This record gives sequence, structure tokens and C-alpha cells, in this order.
Amino acid sequence: MRLALAGVILLFPLAAWADDTPLTLDEALSAVNEPHPQLDAAKADLDLALADQQLAASRDDLLLNLDGALRRGRPTTGPDEGQWAADNSLRLVARKTLLDFGRTSQSVGAARLESKAREIYLLEIKDARRINIMARFFDVLLADMQFATSSEYLAVAYTRWDDAKSRFELGQISQSDLRQLESQYQDFRERRSQADQQVRATRKKLADALNRPNQLPRDLELPNLPQNEIALPSYESLLPIALETNHTLQSIQAQIQGTTLRAEAVRSERNPTLDAELAGASYSRDSTTRDRVSAGLVVNWPLYQGERVDARIAREVAQRDKLGALFAQTKMDLAEQLMDVLNEIEWLRTASRPAAATQAIYRDQALERARAEYEMELKTNLGFALADTQSAAIRNKQVEFRLALALAKLEALVGEPLDAMVGRTMTKGKS
Repeated sequence: MRLALAGVILLFPLAAWADDTPLTLDEALSAVNEPHPQLDAAKADLDLALADQQLAASRDDLLLNLDGALRRGRPTTGPDEGQWAADNSLRLVARKTLLDFGRTSQSVGAARLESKAREIYLLEIKDARRINIMARFFDVLLADMQFATSSEYLAVAYTRWDDAKSRFELGQISQSDLRQLESQYQDFRERRSQADQQVRATRKKLADALNRPNQLPRDLELPNLPQNEIALPSYESLLPIALETNHTLQSIQAQIQGTTLRAEAVRSERNPTLDAELAGASYSRDSTTRDRVSAGLVVNWPLYQGERVDARIAREVAQRDKLGALFAQTKMDLAEQLMDVLNEIEWLRTASRPAAATQAIYRDQALERARAEYEMELKTNLGFALADTQSAAIRNKQVEFRLALALAKLEALVGEPLDAMVGRTMTKGKS
């Protein structure tokens, strides 16, 4: 009774966090698409790229200008010859580029590729957010479990120390033994206090990951993780797929293609342009050299622009070379990361899982033995045996949570869900 009462008292702070509607992992992951500073910044970059694309496409839009002038001059002919007279004008001019020999089309193509790169980068941000939310969700669950286990250890230590006080007064134990039990109790009390802080800190981090800093989640539902059992293809099968579908590589590749088109668009600045022009005008003074209405074709052929074009082309070439080096380095990093995450998954499944399961079985058996001895009043270590069993359960969950995170990282590296990448490798194998 005293042990159970102590456990209830010590667990009260954890119960204060409880809520009637526990947060599920799926509900937490649904926040990936919700507003968040990282996501908002990536969307703003995409909006900038789309604006640049719209700007590039507007290069050959119809231009309509209204020109007005209030002026005076001295005509050389007519009744006002040699005298100052009004020479006001109002002109409405419409101009549309008919041919620019690649300027607009290549600029639009480059801007469209930049928009594509930003869209892919947005997927990278969502992948990173998904992994972060999962990690923070699992941290809260493990912190709750650790708090419960620390409370169990503390309850047992307190009960032993409290019992020892009575035995010390009866002269059954020495003061040294009493101090030892008190020291043990204080150690467990310190650990439980630290576990309590982790309960609060992990919830704060999860709330921030969900972009709800003022809404700390109370109770979390333990998730089912069926993807942890999916059989994965070999490294040799996954690497070609990852090199093809990895979001980072796709984004860099789109940027490289964009710089190539931008360089061609700049090079087209040396080419002529052909515009159609239609103008209507009104003048305060008649003249035989002026038209009230005019229409025609206008050719503009830049003959010399100094080093402007060459410098801009050199800049785009340098940017393309830089992106090419980044692309090559990213491919190497991807190959290493893919091998690392597959090795981690293999280690977790073949080594950590069996070790944790064996530990859990051993602790279960030790708990049953402690219960039998407790009933026969041979020993009083039932409380610690129960806490040890809880610690073994935490170890099991740590392995499963870590495995789920490793699989999520694998999905982010490959750029596809697990079932899709498994299906592709099976299809390639049959072909």
C-alpha cells in the first residue's frame, strides 16, 4: 500500500499533463503542410521565382504609351516664321515585339526551371519537417516513459528509506546503512526531477515543431509503426533510384539547366528585335512632316554593347560550373548517406531489436521471480524489478522509434515513399 501510494503521489505531475484527446502521430504529421517559418520562407522563394517567370514572359507584351508635350518653338516656315509659337503635342503609341530571336523564350525557360527548383526545394523542407516532427513526437513519448520509470525507482527508494528509519530507531540497522538508503533516495529524486524537466522540454520542442508554441501537447497516443517491418531492397538497387529521384539533386539539376538557358538569353541580346508600332497623334501646329496616324515595323539591331554581354555570360557560366561541382558533391554525399542509413536500419533490425527483446524477456522473468519471492517474504526487491522491467520496455521503444526515423530519412534521401521504392526495385528486377 505504501509503495502504491508513493507511486501515485510521485506520478501526479505527469497526470497534470493528461488530456482527453491524445495527439496521434498522424495528426502531428498533418502539420507538415501547415504554416511554419521554414515552410513560409521556402514558399516565398517559390513566389519570387514565379514572379521572375512572369516578368520574363512579359518582355514581348504589348506596350501602350501616352506622350504629351507642352512646348514653344520658332517655325522656319508659315505665317509664324521666326516667331515664338505654341508647338504642343499628344501621342498614343502602341508597340508589340514580333521577333526577338530567343530573348523571351530562353528567359522564360530559365525562369520556369528556377521555379521548378524552388518547388522541389519546398518538398525538401517538408521532408525535413516530417522527420523533425517525428523525432520530437518520439522524444515526448520516451520522456513520459522515463518519467514513469524514474518515479517508480524513486517510490521504491523512498519506501526503503522510510522503512529503514523505523528499523534504525529499533536498533536493527546502523546509521551508515540508513545514510546509504537516504543517499540512494536522493539520487533517484535527482533523476526524477531531471526526467520531469525533460517531459516539459520535449513538449515545448514538439509544440515549436508544430508551429504551435503556445499550445503544448498534453497526452500522446503510442503509434503503430507497420513500416518498420517492410523489407528493403539492397543498396545497389536503391542507389540508381536515389540518384534519379532525390529532391536535392533534382533541384540542383534544374538550376544548372536554368543557368544554361539564361546564358543563351543573354547571348541573344546581340540579336536584332522586330517590333510593330501603331501611333495616333494630335498637334497644336500643323506640319507637313508630321502624321496624325502612323503604322510600321521597327528594327533595332545592337551593333556594339561593350563588355556587358560577355560579362553577363561569364557570370552565368561560372554559376553553372559552381552548381555542377555542387551536383557532383551531392551525389557523393547521397551515396554515403544512403549506405549509412541502410546500415543503421540493418543494425537496428538484426542487432538492437534482438538485444532489446532479450533484455525485456530477462526483466519479465526477473519480475516474476521477484513477485514469487515477495509473496514468500524472502526479499523486498519487487519495486526495483518492476522499474527494471519498465526500463527494458523503454529500450524496446527506443529501438522502434529510431528505426522509424531511419526509414523516414531513407524516404527523404530517395525522394519516394517506401512502398514506391520497393515496387520500383521489384519492377526493375523482373525486367
